[in-house]
Amino acid sequence: MSNYTDELVDFDTALDSYDPVLGFEVHVELNTKTKMFSDAPNAFGDAPNTNVTPVDLGLPGVLPVVNKTAVEYSILIGLALNCQIAEKCGFARKNYFYPDTPKNFQTSQYDDPIAYDGYLDIELEDGEVFRVEIERAHMEEDAGKLTHMGGATGRIQGADYSLVDYNRAGVPLVEIVTKPIVGAGKRAPELAKAYVAAVREIVKNLGVSDAKMERGNVRCDANVSLMPKGADKFGTRTETKNVNSLRAVEHAVHFEIERHAAVLDSGAKIVQETRHWHEDTRSTTSGRPKSDADDYRYFPEPDLVPIVTTAQWVEELRSRLPEPPAERRKRLKAEWGYADKEFRDVVNAGVLDEIEQTIAAGATAAAARKWWMGEIARLAKAADKDIADLGVTPATIVELNSLIEAKKINDKIARQVLEFAIAGEGTPSEIVEKRSLAVVNDDDALGKAVDDAMAAMPDVVEKIKGGKMQAIGALMGPVMKATRGQADAGRVREIVMEKLGL
Repeated sequence: MSNYTDELVDFDTALDSYDPVLGFEVHVELNTKTKMFSDAPNAFGDAPNTNVTPVDLGLPGVLPVVNKTAVEYSILIGLALNCQIAEKCGFARKNYFYPDTPKNFQTSQYDDPIAYDGYLDIELEDGEVFRVEIERAHMEEDAGKLTHMGGATGRIQGADYSLVDYNRAGVPLVEIVTKPIVGAGKRAPELAKAYVAAVREIVKNLGVSDAKMERGNVRCDANVSLMPKGADKFGTRTETKNVNSLRAVEHAVHFEIERHAAVLDSGAKIVQETRHWHEDTRSTTSGRPKSDADDYRYFPEPDLVPIVTTAQWVEELRSRLPEPPAERRKRLKAEWGYADKEFRDVVNAGVLDEIEQTIAAGATAAAARKWWMGEIARLAKAADKDIADLGVTPATIVELNSLIEAKKINDKIARQVLEFAIAGEGTPSEIVEKRSLAVVNDDDALGKAVDDAMAAMPDVVEKIKGGKMQAIGALMGPVMKATRGQADAGRVREIVMEKLGL
Protein backbone atom coordinates (compact mmCIF):
# COMPACT_ATOMS: atom_id res chain seq x y z
CA MET A 1 0.00 0.00 0.00
CA SER A 2 1.10 3.57 -0.58
CA ASN A 3 2.28 5.74 2.26
CA TYR A 4 0.37 8.70 0.81
CA THR A 5 -2.18 10.47 2.94
CA ASP A 6 -3.70 13.93 2.98
CA GLU A 7 -4.31 13.64 6.70
CA LEU A 8 -2.13 14.33 9.69
CA VAL A 9 -2.61 13.12 13.23
CA ASP A 10 -2.38 15.74 15.96
CA PHE A 11 1.12 15.64 17.42
CA ASP A 12 0.10 14.90 21.02
CA THR A 13 -2.36 12.25 19.83
CA ALA A 14 0.35 10.62 17.71
CA LEU A 15 2.66 10.43 20.74
CA ASP A 16 -0.09 8.78 22.78
CA SER A 17 0.12 5.76 20.46
CA TYR A 18 3.68 5.77 19.11
CA ASP A 19 7.24 6.29 20.24
CA PRO A 20 9.42 8.24 17.79
CA VAL A 21 12.86 7.00 16.80
CA LEU A 22 15.22 9.61 15.37
CA GLY A 23 18.49 9.53 13.50
CA PHE A 24 20.53 12.34 11.98
CA GLU A 25 23.15 12.55 9.29
CA VAL A 26 24.76 15.97 9.50
CA HIS A 27 27.04 16.96 6.61
CA VAL A 28 29.69 19.52 7.50
CA GLU A 29 31.59 21.30 4.73
CA LEU A 30 35.17 21.96 5.81
CA ASN A 31 36.68 25.38 5.14
CA THR A 32 40.04 24.19 3.83
CA LYS A 33 41.72 26.34 1.18
CA THR A 34 41.52 23.56 -1.40
CA LYS A 35 39.27 20.60 -2.11
CA MET A 36 39.40 17.10 -0.66
CA PHE A 37 41.30 15.41 -3.50
CA SER A 38 42.50 18.25 -5.73
CA ASP A 39 44.19 21.63 -5.53
CA ALA A 40 41.12 23.48 -6.82
CA PRO A 41 40.09 26.43 -4.60
CA ASN A 42 37.44 25.73 -2.01
CA ALA A 43 35.53 29.03 -2.19
CA PHE A 44 31.86 29.95 -1.97
CA GLY A 45 30.11 32.26 -4.42
CA ASP A 46 32.61 32.26 -7.29
CA ALA A 47 31.45 32.18 -10.92
CA PRO A 48 30.09 28.73 -11.86
CA ASN A 49 32.59 26.09 -12.98
CA THR A 50 35.68 28.20 -12.28
CA ASN A 51 37.00 26.26 -9.25
CA VAL A 52 37.46 22.93 -11.00
CA THR A 53 40.33 20.71 -12.09
CA PRO A 54 40.39 17.51 -14.17
CA VAL A 55 40.24 15.57 -10.87
CA ASP A 56 36.98 17.28 -9.88
CA LEU A 57 35.50 16.51 -13.30
CA GLY A 58 36.53 12.87 -13.20
CA LEU A 59 38.43 13.06 -16.48
CA PRO A 60 40.31 9.95 -17.65
CA GLY A 61 43.78 9.37 -16.27
CA VAL A 62 43.56 11.70 -13.26
CA LEU A 63 44.62 10.67 -9.76
CA PRO A 64 43.31 12.11 -6.46
CA VAL A 65 45.57 13.29 -3.62
CA VAL A 66 44.24 13.49 -0.05
CA ASN A 67 44.07 16.92 1.59
CA LYS A 68 46.00 16.51 4.88
CA THR A 69 44.33 19.54 6.48
CA ALA A 70 40.91 18.04 5.76
CA VAL A 71 42.02 14.84 7.50
CA GLU A 72 43.18 16.82 10.53
CA TYR A 73 39.92 18.78 10.61
CA SER A 74 38.02 15.47 10.50
CA ILE A 75 40.01 14.13 13.44
CA LEU A 76 39.34 17.34 15.40
CA ILE A 77 35.60 16.91 14.79
CA GLY A 78 35.82 13.29 15.92
CA LEU A 79 37.65 14.26 19.11
CA ALA A 80 35.13 17.02 19.86
CA LEU A 81 32.36 14.43 19.52
CA ASN A 82 34.11 12.12 22.01
CA CYS A 83 34.82 9.58 19.28
CA GLN A 84 37.48 6.94 18.94
CA ILE A 85 39.96 7.76 16.18
CA ALA A 86 40.82 4.94 13.79
CA GLU A 87 44.44 3.87 13.72
CA LYS A 88 44.00 3.05 10.06
CA CYS A 89 41.19 3.86 7.67
CA GLY A 90 40.62 4.08 3.95
CA PHE A 91 38.33 5.46 1.29
CA ALA A 92 35.66 3.70 -0.74
CA ARG A 93 33.75 4.40 -3.92
CA LYS A 94 30.02 4.94 -3.45
CA ASN A 95 28.66 4.27 -6.92
CA TYR A 96 25.65 6.12 -8.27
CA PHE A 97 24.81 8.30 -11.24
CA TYR A 98 23.63 11.86 -10.90
CA PRO A 99 24.44 14.85 -13.14
CA ASP A 100 26.26 16.73 -10.36
CA THR A 101 28.53 13.73 -9.68
CA PRO A 102 30.79 13.75 -12.74
CA LYS A 103 32.77 10.61 -11.76
CA ASN A 104 29.54 8.60 -11.34
CA PHE A 105 30.78 7.75 -7.87
CA GLN A 106 31.46 9.62 -4.65
CA THR A 107 34.73 9.07 -2.82
CA SER A 108 33.66 8.40 0.74
CA GLN A 109 34.32 6.05 3.65
CA TYR A 110 32.24 2.96 4.31
CA ASP A 111 33.28 0.28 6.77
CA ASP A 112 36.27 2.04 8.33
CA PRO A 113 35.48 5.69 9.15
CA ILE A 114 38.09 8.07 10.56
CA ALA A 115 36.06 8.46 13.81
CA TYR A 116 33.51 6.21 15.50
CA ASP A 117 31.68 5.41 18.76
CA GLY A 118 31.21 8.90 20.17
CA TYR A 119 28.50 10.82 21.94
CA LEU A 120 27.18 14.30 22.50
CA ASP A 121 25.24 15.42 25.56
CA ILE A 122 22.47 17.77 24.45
CA GLU A 123 20.99 20.14 27.02
CA LEU A 124 17.47 21.36 26.29
CA GLU A 125 16.16 24.74 27.39
CA ASP A 126 14.86 23.53 30.75
CA GLY A 127 18.16 21.82 31.58
CA GLU A 128 17.17 18.24 30.72
CA VAL A 129 20.08 16.42 29.08
CA PHE A 130 19.83 13.77 26.33
CA ARG A 131 22.87 11.77 25.36
CA VAL A 132 23.00 11.28 21.58
CA GLU A 133 25.24 8.38 20.58
CA ILE A 134 27.42 9.00 17.53
CA GLU A 135 27.93 5.96 15.32
CA ARG A 136 30.54 7.46 13.02
CA ALA A 137 32.02 10.59 11.51
CA HIS A 138 33.50 9.87 8.12
CA MET A 139 35.25 11.84 5.39
CA GLU A 140 33.91 12.28 1.89
CA GLU A 141 33.55 14.81 -0.90
CA ASP A 142 30.59 17.00 -1.78
CA ALA A 143 28.70 16.83 -5.06
CA GLY A 144 28.21 19.70 -7.47
CA LYS A 145 25.13 21.89 -7.51
CA LEU A 146 22.13 21.77 -9.85
CA THR A 147 20.11 24.89 -10.59
CA HIS A 148 16.72 24.14 -12.10
CA MET A 149 15.61 26.83 -14.55
CA GLY A 150 12.02 27.65 -15.39
CA GLY A 151 9.01 26.55 -13.41
CA ALA A 152 7.65 28.21 -10.32
CA THR A 153 9.36 26.35 -7.49
CA GLY A 154 13.03 26.18 -8.43
CA ARG A 155 12.82 22.39 -8.15
CA ILE A 156 13.37 19.83 -10.87
CA GLN A 157 9.64 19.18 -11.14
CA GLY A 158 8.30 21.63 -13.73
CA ALA A 159 11.71 23.01 -14.69
CA ASP A 160 12.55 23.59 -18.35
CA TYR A 161 16.19 22.63 -17.95
CA SER A 162 18.92 22.34 -15.31
CA LEU A 163 22.37 23.91 -15.07
CA VAL A 164 25.29 22.19 -13.35
CA ASP A 165 27.96 24.01 -11.33
CA TYR A 166 30.91 21.80 -10.38
CA ASN A 167 32.55 24.36 -8.07
CA ARG A 168 31.25 22.42 -5.05
CA ALA A 169 32.23 19.00 -6.46
CA GLY A 170 35.07 17.70 -4.33
CA VAL A 171 34.64 20.10 -1.40
CA PRO A 172 35.69 18.25 1.80
CA LEU A 173 32.81 16.94 3.90
CA VAL A 174 32.51 15.18 7.22
CA GLU A 175 29.28 13.23 7.64
CA ILE A 176 28.28 12.71 11.26
CA VAL A 177 25.86 9.80 11.73
CA THR A 178 24.02 9.15 14.97
CA LYS A 179 22.85 5.83 16.32
CA PRO A 180 19.06 5.52 16.64
CA ILE A 181 17.77 7.97 19.24
CA VAL A 182 14.94 6.66 21.40
CA GLY A 183 13.20 8.03 24.46
CA ALA A 184 12.79 11.64 23.37
CA GLY A 185 9.00 11.32 23.15
CA LYS A 186 7.23 14.64 22.74
CA ARG A 187 10.55 16.46 22.90
CA ALA A 188 11.78 14.82 19.68
CA PRO A 189 11.46 17.97 17.50
CA GLU A 190 13.11 20.10 20.18
CA LEU A 191 15.94 17.58 20.54
CA ALA A 192 16.42 17.51 16.76
CA LYS A 193 16.89 21.26 16.64
CA ALA A 194 19.16 21.29 19.70
CA TYR A 195 21.35 18.47 18.37
CA VAL A 196 21.99 20.10 15.00
CA ALA A 197 22.58 23.43 16.76
CA ALA A 198 25.15 21.74 19.01
CA VAL A 199 27.00 20.18 16.07
CA ARG A 200 27.01 23.49 14.21
CA GLU A 201 28.32 25.26 17.31
CA ILE A 202 31.09 22.69 17.76
CA VAL A 203 32.42 22.86 14.19
CA LYS A 204 32.25 26.66 14.21
CA ASN A 205 34.06 26.73 17.55
CA LEU A 206 36.75 24.42 16.14
CA GLY A 207 37.24 26.77 13.19
CA VAL A 208 36.97 23.88 10.71
CA SER A 209 33.78 25.08 8.98
CA ASP A 210 32.07 28.38 8.30
CA ALA A 211 28.96 26.57 9.61
CA LYS A 212 26.46 28.75 7.72
CA MET A 213 23.40 26.62 7.16
CA GLU A 214 21.94 29.06 4.63
CA ARG A 215 25.00 28.41 2.46
CA GLY A 216 24.83 24.66 2.92
CA ASN A 217 27.97 24.50 5.07
CA VAL A 218 25.92 22.41 7.51
CA ARG A 219 23.08 20.26 6.16
CA CYS A 220 20.97 17.73 7.99
CA ASP A 221 19.23 14.58 6.79
CA ALA A 222 16.59 13.83 9.42
CA ASN A 223 15.43 10.24 9.83
CA VAL A 224 12.12 9.54 11.57
CA SER A 225 10.24 6.35 12.33
CA LEU A 226 7.49 5.42 14.74
CA MET A 227 6.93 2.24 16.70
CA PRO A 228 3.74 1.41 18.58
CA LYS A 229 3.86 1.87 22.32
CA GLY A 230 5.33 -1.24 23.94
CA ALA A 231 6.93 -2.53 20.72
CA ASP A 232 10.62 -3.38 20.62
CA LYS A 233 11.16 -3.26 16.87
CA PHE A 234 11.81 -0.01 15.05
CA GLY A 235 9.37 1.10 12.41
CA THR A 236 10.21 1.90 8.78
CA ARG A 237 12.07 5.19 8.54
CA THR A 238 11.93 8.06 6.11
CA GLU A 239 14.78 10.49 5.52
CA THR A 240 14.07 14.17 4.96
CA LYS A 241 17.05 15.38 2.94
CA ASN A 242 19.23 18.47 3.16
CA VAL A 243 17.29 20.46 5.73
CA ASN A 244 19.25 23.69 6.07
CA SER A 245 17.96 25.61 9.06
CA LEU A 246 17.50 24.77 12.73
CA ARG A 247 13.84 25.76 12.62
CA ALA A 248 13.28 23.57 9.57
CA VAL A 249 14.87 20.54 11.28
CA GLU A 250 12.47 20.96 14.20
CA HIS A 251 9.45 21.42 11.96
CA ALA A 252 10.39 18.54 9.64
CA VAL A 253 10.59 16.07 12.53
CA HIS A 254 7.29 17.37 13.94
CA PHE A 255 5.57 17.03 10.56
CA GLU A 256 6.92 13.55 9.84
CA ILE A 257 5.75 12.26 13.21
CA GLU A 258 2.22 13.51 12.47
CA ARG A 259 2.33 12.11 8.91
CA HIS A 260 3.70 8.70 9.94
CA ALA A 261 1.00 8.36 12.58
CA ALA A 262 -1.71 9.13 10.03
CA VAL A 263 -0.34 6.54 7.59
CA LEU A 264 -0.05 3.85 10.26
CA ASP A 265 -3.48 4.63 11.71
CA SER A 266 -4.99 4.24 8.24
CA GLY A 267 -3.61 0.70 7.98
CA ALA A 268 -1.09 1.61 5.29
CA LYS A 269 2.64 1.01 5.49
CA ILE A 270 5.45 3.52 5.58
CA VAL A 271 7.64 3.32 2.48
CA GLN A 272 11.37 3.70 3.13
CA GLU A 273 12.18 6.76 1.05
CA THR A 274 13.78 10.17 0.97
CA ARG A 275 11.55 13.20 1.46
CA HIS A 276 11.83 16.85 0.42
CA TRP A 277 11.20 19.63 2.94
CA HIS A 278 9.08 22.64 1.86
CA GLU A 279 9.58 25.65 4.11
CA ASP A 280 6.59 27.55 2.69
CA THR A 281 4.10 24.87 3.67
CA ARG A 282 6.17 23.30 6.48
CA SER A 283 5.58 19.90 4.96
CA THR A 284 7.45 17.11 3.19
CA THR A 285 6.81 15.39 -0.12
CA SER A 286 8.04 12.09 -1.48
CA GLY A 287 11.46 11.98 -3.13
CA ARG A 288 12.77 8.58 -4.16
CA PRO A 289 12.89 5.11 -2.61
CA LYS A 290 15.72 5.07 -0.05
CA SER A 291 18.69 2.99 -1.12
CA ASP A 292 20.52 0.66 1.24
CA ALA A 293 24.29 0.27 1.29
CA ASP A 294 24.19 -2.72 -1.10
CA ASP A 295 22.65 -0.55 -3.80
CA TYR A 296 25.71 1.69 -3.88
CA ARG A 297 28.15 -1.19 -4.60
CA TYR A 298 30.81 0.14 -2.23
CA PHE A 299 34.33 -1.07 -2.91
CA PRO A 300 37.76 0.17 -1.77
CA GLU A 301 39.09 3.22 -3.62
CA PRO A 302 42.06 1.82 -5.62
CA ASP A 303 43.69 5.22 -6.22
CA LEU A 304 44.18 6.18 -2.56
CA VAL A 305 46.36 4.54 0.08
CA PRO A 306 44.97 4.05 3.60
CA ILE A 307 45.33 6.83 6.16
CA VAL A 308 47.37 5.81 9.19
CA THR A 309 47.11 7.87 12.38
CA THR A 310 49.59 7.78 15.24
CA ALA A 311 48.94 8.38 18.93
CA GLN A 312 51.33 11.32 18.81
CA TRP A 313 49.48 12.94 15.90
CA VAL A 314 46.08 12.46 17.53
CA GLU A 315 47.27 13.85 20.87
CA GLU A 316 48.82 16.87 19.15
CA LEU A 317 45.45 17.56 17.55
CA ARG A 318 43.66 16.99 20.86
CA SER A 319 45.85 19.69 22.40
CA ARG A 320 44.43 22.13 19.82
CA LEU A 321 40.84 21.58 20.90
CA PRO A 322 39.24 24.77 22.23
CA GLU A 323 37.06 24.88 25.33
CA PRO A 324 33.88 22.88 24.57
CA PRO A 325 30.92 25.20 23.85
CA ALA A 326 28.75 23.77 26.64
CA GLU A 327 31.50 24.28 29.24
CA ARG A 328 32.18 27.75 27.91
CA ARG A 329 28.53 28.71 28.30
CA LYS A 330 28.46 27.52 31.91
CA ARG A 331 31.65 29.47 32.68
CA LEU A 332 30.43 32.68 31.03
CA LYS A 333 27.03 32.51 32.73
CA ALA A 334 28.73 32.25 36.12
CA GLU A 335 31.23 35.02 35.34
CA TRP A 336 28.60 37.43 34.06
CA GLY A 337 26.01 36.73 36.73
CA TYR A 338 23.12 36.49 34.27
CA ALA A 339 19.87 34.86 35.33
CA ASP A 340 18.91 31.64 33.55
CA LYS A 341 16.41 33.36 31.24
CA GLU A 342 18.76 36.26 30.52
CA PHE A 343 21.55 33.92 29.48
CA ARG A 344 19.22 31.67 27.48
CA ASP A 345 17.95 34.71 25.56
CA VAL A 346 21.54 35.75 24.80
CA VAL A 347 22.36 32.27 23.46
CA ASN A 348 19.16 32.09 21.40
CA ALA A 349 19.85 35.54 19.93
CA GLY A 350 23.27 34.35 18.78
CA VAL A 351 25.21 37.20 20.40
CA LEU A 352 27.26 35.27 22.94
CA ASP A 353 30.52 36.04 21.14
CA GLU A 354 29.66 39.71 20.71
CA ILE A 355 28.83 40.14 24.39
CA GLU A 356 31.98 38.30 25.45
CA GLN A 357 34.11 40.54 23.20
CA THR A 358 32.34 43.68 24.46
CA ILE A 359 33.00 42.74 28.09
CA ALA A 360 36.62 41.95 27.23
CA ALA A 361 36.90 45.41 25.64
CA GLY A 362 35.91 47.07 28.90
CA ALA A 363 32.11 47.11 29.26
CA THR A 364 30.25 45.66 32.22
CA ALA A 365 28.27 42.47 31.70
CA ALA A 366 25.02 44.37 32.32
CA ALA A 367 25.86 47.11 29.83
CA ALA A 368 26.92 44.64 27.15
CA ARG A 369 23.67 42.68 27.48
CA LYS A 370 21.59 45.87 27.54
CA TRP A 371 22.97 47.06 24.21
CA TRP A 372 23.16 43.80 22.29
CA MET A 373 19.81 42.46 23.47
CA GLY A 374 18.09 45.86 23.36
CA GLU A 375 18.79 48.58 20.84
CA ILE A 376 21.06 46.57 18.53
CA ALA A 377 18.56 43.70 18.36
CA ARG A 378 15.77 46.21 17.64
CA LEU A 379 17.71 47.85 14.82
CA ALA A 380 18.58 44.46 13.31
CA LYS A 381 14.93 43.42 13.35
CA ALA A 382 13.84 46.72 11.79
CA ALA A 383 16.42 46.29 9.02
CA ASP A 384 15.53 42.59 8.58
CA LYS A 385 19.17 41.68 9.11
CA ASP A 386 21.14 39.39 11.37
CA ILE A 387 22.71 41.26 14.28
CA ALA A 388 26.17 40.33 13.00
CA ASP A 389 25.42 42.01 9.67
CA LEU A 390 24.77 45.45 11.19
CA GLY A 391 28.49 46.11 11.52
CA VAL A 392 28.41 47.07 15.21
CA THR A 393 31.72 46.39 16.93
CA PRO A 394 32.39 45.82 20.63
CA ALA A 395 34.59 48.93 20.58
CA THR A 396 31.59 51.02 19.48
CA ILE A 397 29.51 49.81 22.40
CA VAL A 398 32.32 50.37 24.91
CA GLU A 399 32.85 53.92 23.64
CA LEU A 400 29.11 54.66 23.72
CA ASN A 401 28.88 53.43 27.28
CA SER A 402 31.91 55.46 28.32
CA LEU A 403 30.29 58.62 26.94
CA ILE A 404 27.16 57.88 28.98
CA GLU A 405 29.15 57.22 32.15
CA ALA A 406 31.06 60.47 31.63
CA LYS A 407 27.65 62.20 31.32
CA LYS A 408 28.57 63.58 27.91
CA ILE A 409 25.47 61.97 26.41
CA ASN A 410 22.36 60.30 27.78
CA ASP A 411 20.68 57.05 26.78
CA LYS A 412 18.40 58.71 24.25
CA ILE A 413 21.27 60.47 22.51
CA ALA A 414 23.33 57.28 22.65
CA ARG A 415 20.67 55.43 20.67
CA GLN A 416 20.82 58.14 18.00
CA VAL A 417 24.62 57.99 17.95
CA LEU A 418 24.47 54.21 17.48
CA GLU A 419 22.29 54.59 14.38
CA PHE A 420 24.70 57.16 12.94
CA ALA A 421 27.63 54.83 13.68
CA ILE A 422 25.89 51.95 11.88
CA ALA A 423 25.38 54.31 8.93
CA GLY A 424 29.14 54.77 8.79
CA GLU A 425 29.48 58.31 10.17
CA GLY A 426 32.44 57.46 12.40
CA THR A 427 33.13 56.62 16.02
CA PRO A 428 30.65 57.67 18.73
CA SER A 429 32.95 60.47 19.91
CA GLU A 430 33.35 61.78 16.37
CA ILE A 431 29.59 61.70 15.82
CA VAL A 432 28.84 63.53 19.08
CA GLU A 433 31.35 66.24 18.15
CA LYS A 434 30.30 66.56 14.53
CA ARG A 435 26.55 66.64 15.23
CA SER A 436 26.81 68.68 18.47
CA LEU A 437 24.98 66.00 20.41
CA ALA A 438 26.64 66.45 23.80
CA VAL A 439 24.37 66.72 26.82
CA VAL A 440 23.49 70.28 27.80
CA ASN A 441 24.65 70.79 31.38
CA ASP A 442 25.27 74.51 31.19
CA ASP A 443 23.40 76.00 34.18
CA ASP A 444 22.44 79.22 32.36
CA ALA A 445 20.84 77.36 29.46
CA LEU A 446 19.18 74.82 31.71
CA GLY A 447 18.03 77.49 34.15
CA LYS A 448 16.26 79.42 31.40
CA ALA A 449 14.58 76.26 30.13
CA VAL A 450 13.43 75.41 33.68
CA ASP A 451 12.10 78.95 34.23
CA ASP A 452 10.10 78.76 31.01
CA ALA A 453 8.69 75.35 31.91
CA MET A 454 7.64 76.42 35.43
CA ALA A 455 6.05 79.61 34.08
CA ALA A 456 4.01 77.56 31.66
CA MET A 457 2.96 74.96 34.27
CA PRO A 458 2.17 76.74 37.57
CA ASP A 459 -0.07 73.89 38.73
CA VAL A 460 2.86 71.48 38.50
CA VAL A 461 5.03 73.87 40.47
CA GLU A 462 2.42 73.94 43.26
CA LYS A 463 2.37 70.13 43.40
CA ILE A 464 6.14 70.06 43.73
CA LYS A 465 6.01 72.65 46.51
CA GLY A 466 3.40 70.47 48.20
CA GLY A 467 5.88 67.61 48.39
CA LYS A 468 4.98 65.64 45.25
CA MET A 469 8.51 65.28 43.95
CA GLN A 470 7.45 62.95 41.15
CA ALA A 471 5.73 65.92 39.53
CA ILE A 472 9.18 67.19 38.51
CA GLY A 473 8.91 64.67 35.69
CA ALA A 474 6.19 66.78 34.09
CA LEU A 475 8.69 69.62 33.70
CA MET A 476 11.22 67.40 31.98
CA GLY A 477 9.27 67.27 28.70
CA PRO A 478 9.37 71.02 27.98
CA VAL A 479 12.97 71.26 29.17
CA MET A 480 14.05 68.42 26.92
CA LYS A 481 12.17 69.93 24.01
CA ALA A 482 13.92 73.26 24.56
CA THR A 483 17.33 71.52 24.60
CA ARG A 484 16.60 69.08 21.74
CA GLY A 485 16.59 66.18 24.19
CA GLN A 486 20.12 66.94 25.33
CA ALA A 487 19.49 68.21 28.85
CA ASP A 488 21.21 66.50 31.77
CA ALA A 489 18.12 65.16 33.56
CA GLY A 490 19.87 64.92 36.91
CA ARG A 491 21.02 68.52 36.78
CA VAL A 492 17.56 69.68 35.68
CA ARG A 493 16.06 68.09 38.79
CA GLU A 494 18.65 69.81 40.99
CA ILE A 495 17.94 73.21 39.40
CA VAL A 496 14.18 72.84 39.89
CA MET A 497 14.65 72.07 43.58
CA GLU A 498 17.14 74.93 43.99
CA LYS A 499 14.73 77.42 42.43
CA LEU A 500 11.89 76.24 44.67
CA GLY A 501 14.08 76.22 47.78
CA LEU A 502 13.57 72.54 48.41
